[in-house]
Amino acid sequence: MLQADLQHWIEEFYRKRGWSEYGPFERIGFLMEEVGETARAVRALEIGRDRPDETEASKAEKHQELIEEMGDVLGNLVILANMYDITMEQILTAHKEKLQKRYEQTGGKR
Repeated sequence: MLQADLQHWIEEFYRKRGWSEYGPFERIGFLMEEVGETARAVRALEIGRDRPDETEASKAEKHQELIEEMGDVLGNLVILANMYDITMEQILTAHKEKLQKRYEQTGGKR
């Protein structure tokens, strides 16, 4: 799917489920929850969880969980962007330009 198609699909899916009715403050809360779950997935992949109440997943399962959690983060970002009529292309372009301006003018040094 192209970025615009995917952004539209996410918007429609969330709308049909009633998930887009939450305002930006609630959406930020959901985004932070998903970022935390992404951090947990990275930890599981990198150093493990060592919890007796959890079964050990395979590396492939852990990798898939990370992909899914990153998708949840992106889904929440898309919905937040839609609230402000911002496309993912605008976000990525602005991010690229900001980094180029900041680091390419200094030769990539800190």
